Amino acid sequence: MSELAERPSTAGQRLGAPESFGVSTLEPGLRPPVQPPGRQVSLRVQMLDDTQEVFQISQRAPGKVLFDLVCVHLNLTEGDYFGLEYTDHRKMTVWLDLLKPALKQIRRPKNTILRFVVKFFPPDHTQLMEELTRYLFALQIKRDLACGHLICNDTSSALMVSHIIQSEIGDFDEMQSWQHLLHNKYLPDQDAIRDKIIDCHRQHVGQTPAESDYQLLEIARRLEMYGVRLYPAKDREGTKLNLTVSHTGVLVFQGYTKINAFNWSKIRKLSFKRKRFLIKLRADPAQNSHHDTLEFAMASRDCCKVFWKICVEYHAFFRLFEEPKPKPKPILFTRGSSFRFSGRTQKQIIDHMKDSELKKVPFERKHSKVLSSSSMSPQSSSFRSQVPKESATSILLADQTDLARLEAKSNGTEGPATVAPPTNGFSDLDPSRQNHNGVSQHLLNPGPTSRANKEDSDCKESPQESLPVVANGNGTEDGQGKGVPSTVDVGQTAEGQQLSPLTSPLLIEAGYVRHDDEEEARRKKFPTDKAYFIAKELLTTERTYLKDLQVITEFFQKAVGKDEAFPDSVRDLISSHYDPVYRFHQGFLKETEQRLAQWEGRSNAHIRGDYQRIGDVLLKNIQGLRQLTVHLQRHSECLVELERACRSSRKVEALCRDFEQQRVCYLPLYIFLLRPLHRLLHYKLILERLCKHYPPTHEDFRDSRAALAEISEMALQLQGIMMKMENFQKILELKKDLTGIENLVAPGREFIRLGCLSKLSGKGLQQRMFFLFSDCLMYTSRGVTPSNQFKVHGQLPLYGMTIRESEEEWGVPHSFTLFGQRQSVVVAASCAAEMERWVEDIRMAIDLAEQGTTPNTDLLSTDSKPLEEVGSELESEEELCGSRSSLERQSHRGNTTVHVCWHRNTSVSMVDFSIAVENQLSGNLLRKFKNSNGWQKLWVVFTNFSLFFYKSHQDEYPLASLPLLGYSVTVPAESENIHKDYVFKLHFKSHVYYFRSESEYTFERWMEVIRSATCSASRPLLSSRKDLY
Repeated sequence: MSELAERPSTAGQRLGAPESFGVSTLEPGLRPPVQPPGRQVSLRVQMLDDTQEVFQISQRAPGKVLFDLVCVHLNLTEGDYFGLEYTDHRKMTVWLDLLKPALKQIRRPKNTILRFVVKFFPPDHTQLMEELTRYLFALQIKRDLACGHLICNDTSSALMVSHIIQSEIGDFDEMQSWQHLLHNKYLPDQDAIRDKIIDCHRQHVGQTPAESDYQLLEIARRLEMYGVRLYPAKDREGTKLNLTVSHTGVLVFQGYTKINAFNWSKIRKLSFKRKRFLIKLRADPAQNSHHDTLEFAMASRDCCKVFWKICVEYHAFFRLFEEPKPKPKPILFTRGSSFRFSGRTQKQIIDHMKDSELKKVPFERKHSKVLSSSSMSPQSSSFRSQVPKESATSILLADQTDLARLEAKSNGTEGPATVAPPTNGFSDLDPSRQNHNGVSQHLLNPGPTSRANKEDSDCKESPQESLPVVANGNGTEDGQGKGVPSTVDVGQTAEGQQLSPLTSPLLIEAGYVRHDDEEEARRKKFPTDKAYFIAKELLTTERTYLKDLQVITEFFQKAVGKDEAFPDSVRDLISSHYDPVYRFHQGFLKETEQRLAQWEGRSNAHIRGDYQRIGDVLLKNIQGLRQLTVHLQRHSECLVELERACRSSRKVEALCRDFEQQRVCYLPLYIFLLRPLHRLLHYKLILERLCKHYPPTHEDFRDSRAALAEISEMALQLQGIMMKMENFQKILELKKDLTGIENLVAPGREFIRLGCLSKLSGKGLQQRMFFLFSDCLMYTSRGVTPSNQFKVHGQLPLYGMTIRESEEEWGVPHSFTLFGQRQSVVVAASCAAEMERWVEDIRMAIDLAEQGTTPNTDLLSTDSKPLEEVGSELESEEELCGSRSSLERQSHRGNTTVHVCWHRNTSVSMVDFSIAVENQLSGNLLRKFKNSNGWQKLWVVFTNFSLFFYKSHQDEYPLASLPLLGYSVTVPAESENIHKDYVFKLHFKSHVYYFRSESEYTFERWMEVIRSATCSASRPLLSSRKDLY
């Protein structure tokens, strides 16, 4: 503590000072406000850059003490323009009264997050004397744009966003600017005006961050919605209106259009009575009129009071010369409210800044990659700081067929979501983990964006395109991830400690290097027993599983619930058999989180060792899960009925396709319906590893063995249903990728393999996509339609087919000939291993076709009629005319497994799909690019042959995805200079990624599951699959 007290504070700490420990971040000589004696209470405040700080105040301290502490922490001189707002117990957003005790206003301080935001918006931003104040105003404008509060036309929006980008990344570079816009969301409908933003950014060359802030405020202050907070009301006729207050007076809006304004000079009195808000106007001598009173009805008395208070404060701040004096206390009776404005008025602030000789010290813009100094002013740019040229390295997530679309979420919610305690050896990603008294503990923090805003733009990877992901090649610039500590020298204190930055969210290079001693100290805090990491795998995968269930029980139900075209019977069927499962696993997840928290030592239970086990939790919940078997058995019926509804009505089909385009639906919709059955296999595998690890004498062995027996019995009981559902789902998915075939879903047909082969024709070898089923072999070519579907060119019946290797005959490497009853086809594989897989699968399918032992899938055969017949019978002409064509609807199907196989010239079998189902995995990983020095922490989910990247496990949809087919997974060589433990390397052509896990167990698990996707497992398992037939 003495060291910290002696350490001189620097102005670079003013926005991101992570270690104040009660010491002022002001210049020497200034100290925090004096607090009354009493018990100290912690209050959490969210800053304009979405970081959170915890402040200690006395139990009896007024709100002004907390507000002054925040201003002292930021070293903010013009703090009176700002205020602290919070959501009270009535779910209303109110301002903290600076005169009343803070804890009398905030009933639940532990669960309340106050927000430090702009309260008074001046008409002219040149009245703001400090660059720091203008910067904070710019952050407020940026937030209002992102969440849709600052409404304006496209030209103004594009111009403002271009100034924001200029302040964040510097001068225009076409690729960097384009990528920055792809990765950050500044407007709800940003994609529509992206080109206009780029054109505007092109014109700002040489503009400093200070100048960009100045120009941003110059544009914003001219907008009608500048600084406007709307309060719903109705006039006497019942017309819905919105009231607001500004520096000029009280404004009336209808929608987002201003229809009336009452200047302060015309208003005689503002008051409210119950739900009525009253504006009493002065008489107009020119018109010889009497006093006029306007009346507006608001939702409640509380709403009236909140609006009345902000009107009183606005009037005092902008119209009075000094702070109003308090009213004398009445002797007997009180009349009216005693509320008054507290703080300096605008005139007092301006006079103070003119008369003050306070030294204007520089500060850091930690959300920006451009170095800035407060000595820069918009009027004079002669003292510009040097802006380092970035050595941007273009990194492709895959070859020319890959595209990683990284979406930043737009700012919506004011406070962070509640989270479970961290259960990993890494630091937590949650902004609520950041403390005023400690260094920022996250590598990637949710930035000025939130899960509350759910645009329907697609964020999945599209393999048929190729866009570079720009990263800081030298690893010394401030990373784009929100909350990523900078490694630039100006971003550090004299002791070299990392500061908590203000950055924009981005899923690319996060120039951050962990200190080894920090890493080792952090790891020592957590258990190292293998059983702990097995239990932790249960927790991480359970979190992902619950999110997948939420896609069906919440998002899908909400998407189709409002449309009358969707059959009620199907909606009720899905709801009745998935909602109970979802509710059960919510409780299961909560118990698992509590047990891991106890295991990690966040209670005294770990001292006695009572909670260093997980078998009892698994046994209890698996026994409870058996009660849901009746629901699990009906999930196949849900899949069949949903498909039947899609076949019967194009409107229902359109609803499902529209939902698949939403970002929450990051996999094909029908896969989510299979998740509960797949989860049984995960429990079984986790328990098998647990029992294998425990000696028979271990106290948790008995419960684990009992749980394994229970889940094995359940899995065996539902295995037949699951296999049929998997096959049915896969054929339905392929149906969306194929055109030129009517009856792909046929009774008895089973999918075996799909992949790329070269077909020999008169024009030479031509790439074709082959689909092997239990009764036929189809070959297709990729169409040129907007939907990127594959057009079927031919079908070869397997009955009577023979196969012969023909490499010597045709002189084509890895070629073989298929002799059918009517035609013969010569094809070639990409390598010998790929050829061997195809030959074995085709021979197995031929044997099955000739023996007639293909399993009967009548349970999941919805109809034998063509889709056209079903549609013509059950769909009206009006519905047909009102729906778009299937080709228009399928433009998003460019990132399916079929397309990945096409671009990477490989194949996948049904056995591979089954193994991928068993090998799903989730957890935190540190990621590093080939040419960077920093490690970025991400929440990673492996499923469906792809890695999906999230900021944290709370996110509703992934920010990016990386298909792994064709990749190789290895351990880095000594020459690659990766001097860290538990690192594995993903490599495809020239694209290299390093991932770092937290323990030996997790390292082995990630290597195992990724190998299952990158290395085909078909060959060694073919015989077992044939036995199943």
